[in-house]
Amino acid sequence: MRTILTLAFRDVRLAYGRGGATLPVIFFLLVATLYPFGVGPDGPLLAKTGGGVLWIAALLASLLPIDRLIAPDMDQGVFDQLAVRGVSEEGIILAKLAGHWLGFGPPLLVAAVPAAALLRLDGSILTRLEMGLLIGTPGLAALSVLIAALTAGVRGAGALAGLLMLPLAVPMLIFGAGSLDPFGGSALKLLAACSMLAVAITPFAAGAAIRAARE
Repeated sequence: MRTILTLAFRDVRLAYGRGGATLPVIFFLLVATLYPFGVGPDGPLLAKTGGGVLWIAALLASLLPIDRLIAPDMDQGVFDQLAVRGVSEEGIILAKLAGHWLGFGPPLLVAAVPAAALLRLDGSILTRLEMGLLIGTPGLAALSVLIAALTAGVRGAGALAGLLMLPLAVPMLIFGAGSLDPFGGSALKLLAACSMLAVAITPFAAGAAIRAARE
């Protein structure tokens, strides 16, 4: 357990120290800044569509650090060293998942506040957006780690990762955008279910992928 916590904190330190946590936030804010230039300064239109745009931005932002989640440690033999010390692949992936979310989720929640202002979302929509991102970003982080494990060592993994992850993230995108509705309680529950399912499956699926890649 101590090794897993150490690995998670190391990933968080690397995310904040090497700009890995900054890049998704910059991308997220850039989308919120550029979107009004595309559709015009129509306040009601921005307020009606802005929440969905921020959910798409959050999904794409979660993809940005994907090539740094698994492949560097695999190339440097970190997984082999941990396996020798008796740490299971599932435990390693759990640490990776926690480290990735801590370096990606909370900064995105903070960035959602100015992004909502740029898109003229009112306080009630911002509250529902924050709640949805709080529930959904662990699932997005889990999918990112899973795809990173599946594509580790593959040439052109960045583009392949996007092609693999986007279809898997569609349910969370639908329910996340649906939770912005004033009567979107059911969508929020389904979003929570999808997120929990992704978090529950990822350690086992990604752990198996790492074992297969090692063999």
